[in-house]
Amino acid sequence: MSGSITRLAVAGSLSALLGGAWAVAPSQAAAHPNKHAPAEHVLLISVDGLHQSDLAWYVKQHPGSALAALVKGGVDFSGAATPVPSDSFPGMTAQVTGGNPGTTGVYYDDTYNNALLPPGTTKCDGSVPAGTEVAYTEGDDLNQNSIDAGQGLTGLPNSILNLTGQARDLIDPKTLPVDPKTCQPVYPHSYLQVNTIFEVARQAGLRTAWSDKHAAYDLLNGPSGNGIEDLFTPEINSQDPALPAGKDWTKDNAATRQYDDYKVQAVLNEIDGYDHSGKTEVGAPALFGLNFQAVSTAQKLPTSDGQPGGYLADGDTPGPLLSGALDFVDGEVGRFTAELKAKGLQDSTTIVLSAKHGQSPKDPAALTRIDDGKLIDGLNAAWKQAHPDAGDLVAMATDDDVVMMWLNDRGQAAADFAKQYLLSAGGTGTDIQGNAKPFTHGGLATVYAGREARDYFGVGKQDNRVPDLFGLVQHGVVYTGGKGKIAEHGGADADDRNVPIVVSGAGVCARGVNDEPVETTQIAPTILRLLGLDAAKLQAVRIEHTRVLPDLRG
Repeated sequence: MSGSITRLAVAGSLSALLGGAWAVAPSQAAAHPNKHAPAEHVLLISVDGLHQSDLAWYVKQHPGSALAALVKGGVDFSGAATPVPSDSFPGMTAQVTGGNPGTTGVYYDDTYNNALLPPGTTKCDGSVPAGTEVAYTEGDDLNQNSIDAGQGLTGLPNSILNLTGQARDLIDPKTLPVDPKTCQPVYPHSYLQVNTIFEVARQAGLRTAWSDKHAAYDLLNGPSGNGIEDLFTPEINSQDPALPAGKDWTKDNAATRQYDDYKVQAVLNEIDGYDHSGKTEVGAPALFGLNFQAVSTAQKLPTSDGQPGGYLADGDTPGPLLSGALDFVDGEVGRFTAELKAKGLQDSTTIVLSAKHGQSPKDPAALTRIDDGKLIDGLNAAWKQAHPDAGDLVAMATDDDVVMMWLNDRGQAAADFAKQYLLSAGGTGTDIQGNAKPFTHGGLATVYAGREARDYFGVGKQDNRVPDLFGLVQHGVVYTGGKGKIAEHGGADADDRNVPIVVSGAGVCARGVNDEPVETTQIAPTILRLLGLDAAKLQAVRIEHTRVLPDLRG
């Protein structure tokens, strides 16, 4: 093993860091289906945008913080990386399935499928051609402008904890793609090709809960649709009533923190043994957690709350807005650890801290914004000029700091045409100040076309989900027609992918930094191992041979 780590028995100074010994208490272990499980509870915390370097900087600057206590009280896997693309959907599915996009079938939250029918299709007799956008976003809500996604609660946003724990009930089926075999809408959970840790836990009789940002995170329920008993999904891209019209909770960092705090309260209620609303006593979940957004918006917003977003000129030190967002997350983690201690659960709980994705670029000077709409228009025009009887070549594109294109002509020649055009395209974008900045090669460093893209993701020609063209950007490129963001995610840049994995608490008999290269897919089998469950019950683990994190394999 190339990593380095300091081992010690779980006692003494480690116990003091989090207020108690971190061995499974006999009285609690007796209630667990597997009395030999290292942990009775696993709390998974995913902080969108958090880089490993951010965590290391924060711990160094704040050695007495809650985040520092987690790091010092467990194993910090400093060489961790997300899947590619580094989007929220594949990033989260990696953590809960153990699989990469070619296995899970989840390449992004907004993709295209050549086998499904458009939303609203009612005749599945072959009269409607196959091929449609698959957008599992806020657009699927019954009402995307409301934080309750259209449930109809009164007293919002303060009453949001009364939101249903059945997220699929908040999804408008008319927005969903249609399966030509059944002529029924395809809900997010049934789009996932492999099972999840939530499903495995439920099959073992354990309680599960999760909090995330869209009702479309029904995805995490897994193919059974029943993995998460209590799924709390307030809509982050809804109108914040305290902001001007058209401004959602991500457009102001203070608003994002307020939004995140609703999910924090839901988890605190669960620690206390209630459902997310705090009204029904159900017992603390064995597997639960949440996603934070505040760090991500602090990285992406040029300014908010009178402070500049992103990083300082050195490209590594968090600026004032981001530093404040890290303080916020640290404080919320401290609330979790304090509540676990107050409820006597610290002895039997493991905390896993990671991120769905990072954010790129960290260096302000590296930013180049490019209007991808103009690139797509140019590609379609060039295709029609070369093929006078043809329509648009691009059926759909998803571009953040990555290029994913699905083509109406799926032949290799068409994919090669698109690749050649993009790599020859030049123009003028903008820098972080909004000034003109030239770009070449369409802003791309590498393009995989047709069979190259399929090989990149390890799938065959029969895969109806894989993009026909997949492009990795030059460092610092972000595709946007505006000037409203200074960073993005989705690509393969180190700034996108190098996120933390910290495992701390029950069942962790080592501490220190392990720099061995690992992936966030390894979180899934590790969590099952901690709960005393068989990691091989995860289909993606069997397909990809995903291993439990090192130093936690014993």
